[in-house]
Amino acid sequence: MITRAVVVPQPPLLVPGIAAGARESTAGLRAACVAAAGRLAEVASRWVAVGTGEDTVSVTPPGACGSFRGYGVDLGVRLSETPGAPAELPLSALITGWLREQAGAAEATVHTFPADTPADRAAKTAALLAERHPGHGLLVLGDGANRHGPRSPGGEHDRAPDFDAAVAEALGSADTAALLTLDADSCTELGASGRFPWQVLASLAEGATWTAELLYSAAPFGVGYHVAVWTRA
Repeated sequence: MITRAVVVPQPPLLVPGIAAGARESTAGLRAACVAAAGRLAEVASRWVAVGTGEDTVSVTPPGACGSFRGYGVDLGVRLSETPGAPAELPLSALITGWLREQAGAAEATVHTFPADTPADRAAKTAALLAERHPGHGLLVLGDGANRHGPRSPGGEHDRAPDFDAAVAEALGSADTAALLTLDADSCTELGASGRFPWQVLASLAEGATWTAELLYSAAPFGVGYHVAVWTRA
């Protein structure tokens, strides 16, 4: 049974060397993500992660290792202490590997889905994760809207602030219904790539009582980033 899940964003700037001049302005976000990962490692040394990536579904096994070289820093990461040959890893796997090392967890398996994966696949995905990874901690990776303000990556959209405020409220209160009803088309319009991973979490949590803590919620670079910890009661 999965008894704890943590939600983090997956921007490369979490890594101090990549953040460079933005290191100070990302310190709060980074600290929250590392703290959440530590909370996950408290209850599970093995993790299963679900995040978003390119146009295909992929599974990155614990033996994988890679590098942030493609993001400007040749920093290697591993998904376990006994890695295999280096490979090109999706960003979700790189961030998982970096957080695993920060938290001292033993290993992680990463499932990556396209951001536009239909919502009706969330329940099946959640069931498979729970069945195949009993006793693991669940790491949920995904960003909010990327349209906060005129200098944001996606260009300003007036609905972005309300959208991420609602997501923060849902993540901070374990409101599974609110997450499951997020509209895929609206999330695509707002550039919110975390929609499907959040819905996997909500599907897994349905039918049980969970407590939730919101550790961070802001849009420091025009993108909504949320960090939360969910624990099964």
